[in-house]
Amino acid sequence: MSTWELLAELPLQIDGYELEPLQTAFSNEFVRKTTVIHLHGGGEEGVGEDVTYAVDDQEAFQHAGANLPLTESFTLSSFAEHLRSLDLFPLPTERPEFRLYRNWAFDSAALDLALRQAHSTLHAALGRDPQPVTFVASLRLGEPPSLEPLKRRLAIAPTLRFKLDPTPSWDAPLIAELVALGAVDSVDLKGQYEGTIFNNPADPALYQRIVDAFPDAWIEDPKLTPETEPILLPHRERITWDAPIHGISDIEALPFAPRTLNIKPSRLGGLRSLLDTYDYCAAHGISTYGGGQSELGPGRGQIQYLASLFHPDTPNDVAPAGFNLPEPPADLPSSPLAPAPSPLGFRWEAPGG
Repeated sequence: MSTWELLAELPLQIDGYELEPLQTAFSNEFVRKTTVIHLHGGGEEGVGEDVTYAVDDQEAFQHAGANLPLTESFTLSSFAEHLRSLDLFPLPTERPEFRLYRNWAFDSAALDLALRQAHSTLHAALGRDPQPVTFVASLRLGEPPSLEPLKRRLAIAPTLRFKLDPTPSWDAPLIAELVALGAVDSVDLKGQYEGTIFNNPADPALYQRIVDAFPDAWIEDPKLTPETEPILLPHRERITWDAPIHGISDIEALPFAPRTLNIKPSRLGGLRSLLDTYDYCAAHGISTYGGGQSELGPGRGQIQYLASLFHPDTPNDVAPAGFNLPEPPADLPSSPLAPAPSPLGFRWEAPGG
C-alpha cells in the first residue's frame, strides 16, 4: 500500500471555511503576506497556509473571501479531485506554480480537519513515529555581504548550521571567514530561478570559489551552462535540486540521477503528489530534506511535522520562523527540534514557529 493510500479514504466533512491574512516585514524590501485557510466541519477546524509569493494574488484571494463551493462530504481523495476542478484564483496569476502552492494550502487544511474528525494524528495514520528534526537556517548575507546576520543567530544558538545563498559579491576574504566559522551545510546557488526576486547569475568564478571553499557542503540548484558544467562535474554527488522539483516527472527529467533532493510540500502542489514523491525517492535510494517558503503561520509547523516523519536527520531548511526575522528573538531553540505533534490532526507545536 502506498503512503497516499493510507490517507486517501479518510472521511472529510466541510461545513464552511474562512481566510485569515498574515503579514511580516522581513526587510524594507520584502514584506511577506500569506493566508491561513480555516476549514470547519463536524465541530472541528483544519488549517493550512497559502504561501503564494505575489502580493496581488494574496490580496485578491483574501478580498474574494470564502466563495468556493466546498461545503460537502468528501474523502481526502474526492476532495482533492473536486478542488482541482475549481479555479482557486479570483484573478489570473502570472506564475503557474502558485496554483500548486494554493492546492497544497487547501490539501493540508483538509488533512488536518479529516484527522481531527477521525480523532487521529498524521503519525498514527501513517504508522510512523515522529523523530527529532535537524534543521538549518537559510540566509542571504545582504549587499554588500556581511557575516553579522550569522553571528546574531549563532549568539542565540551556537551550534546552528546554515544554508546560504552565495552571490557574485562574495569575495575571497568573506568566504575565508565563512570557512573559519565551520557552520555551512549547504549553498543555494539559485540558478534555477528566472523572472523572480531570487534570480542569481550563473557566474563561473563564483561557482569555482564555492565548490573549492566548501568541499563538504551540498550544492543546491546550480545552473548548468557550458562554463559551469566543467566546474561542477567533479561535484555531482553533492548537487541537489529544489526549484525544478514539482513531482516525480521532474526528478526523472533531471540531467543526472540525484543523491538527495529538497522536497517542498507547497511546490509539489498537493498531498498525493508529495506522498507519491516520498515513496518514489525511497524506492530509488534518493534521500530527501525539507524546505520552506517563508511561512508565517501553521504551514511552518506542518513542514516540520513532515520532516519528523520522512527525513528527520537531513539538513532540513525548516528552522523555526523566528530565525528568519531581522532581529531573531533570544529564546529560539537549537537543532534538533524535539518532536511536538499536536494531540490531534496535522499540526506541530515547536517553539519559535
